[in-house]
Amino acid sequence: MEQVNSTGIKVISFSLQDEEYAIPVKQVGSIERMQQITRVPNTVSYIKGVINLSGVVTPIIDLRKRFGLQEKAYDDSTRIIIVYYKELELGIIVDSARDVIDIYEEDIEPTPEVIGSVDVDYIDGVTKVGNRLLILPDLEKVLEQSEKDMKVSEGK
Repeated sequence: MEQVNSTGIKVISFSLQDEEYAIPVKQVGSIERMQQITRVPNTVSYIKGVINLSGVVTPIIDLRKRFGLQEKAYDDSTRIIIVYYKELELGIIVDSARDVIDIYEEDIEPTPEVIGSVDVDYIDGVTKVGNRLLILPDLEKVLEQSEKDMKVSEGK
């Protein structure tokens, strides 16, 4: 059976506090194991600091804190997903990275008024894949404010 006018998007799924999220593969540079993060003074609490990734100093954001979720100790499943945003390379800390999934634009539904405890302003939509519900964060909104917070904290 052929699908008509169907645009597939490859996404990487990841988990945060019992919810499953997905971001487009084209925005992801790599998925790294948790590593030593150098704290940067006078930054907002969700900006954990920076790491040196192959010679590139990369800012790291704790997505749980960014979304106002309860903190959780990092463990063997914790990952840093390196994402591209404008000219920046940023890392987002997630509970675990899961798998690569194909989703279709026509299956993406608008964000419900209540979606867990994450501010709906940061959510682009939701989609079902089998019996899984994937929340699609609006990385631009999440990272836009983070970029402003980084500049403020740098005194710019």
